[in-house]
Amino acid sequence: MELVNLSKAFKNRIIFKNLNVEIPEGKITAILGKSGIGKTTLLNIISGQITEYNGKILFGNTPKISYVFQEDTLIPWKTVYENIEYILKGKIPKKKLKKWIEFHLKLVNLLEYSSKYPAILSGGMKKRLNIARGFANPSNYILLDEPFEFIDIKLKNKLIRYFKKLQKKGEKTVLLATHDIELALSLADYILFFSSENAGITLFENSKDKDKILKLF
Repeated sequence: MELVNLSKAFKNRIIFKNLNVEIPEGKITAILGKSGIGKTTLLNIISGQITEYNGKILFGNTPKISYVFQEDTLIPWKTVYENIEYILKGKIPKKKLKKWIEFHLKLVNLLEYSSKYPAILSGGMKKRLNIARGFANPSNYILLDEPFEFIDIKLKNKLIRYFKKLQKKGEKTVLLATHDIELALSLADYILFFSSENAGITLFENSKDKDKILKLF
């Protein structure tokens, strides 16, 4: 994926201007920066949620995008199981659907809540269900906006391991927006660093540039 002269402003406020960067395919890239600096705006442009901007986004593959939003996007009148089933219609063969959904619910420790409705779930459980939906969707790009808030460390580590397993298979290009530098360093192959408002971005390779990232953040 390549961002070419990408610019976005809301009224008189410039969010970012003339961003040019190539984001590696089949890898995990963390979009790292302080709150309010433009990370979510960038994800919304990539996903097509925001259509008014200048510049171009060039994809390496035909984009099939799954987006785990920061806010709750669950359907309240559908059960936990049905919330995942709904977004998979026509995407997974019927004979594999139940096993596929249950695998992802088990991954986030929600299998026993399959028949429950979102209203009874805690904030952290809703977050986990959103993640399960994003993982279950057979996309080649997955975008996540602060996905691990309200999730305990044990489950967070489990999900991180699953992320990494996906990448070894080369199944998805992951972009994860976060202000948590420890999460970014533990999870990402690359880090797209927003240094300050209007100052642009820099792409770092985590394994080589960790010291530089720590000094800048």
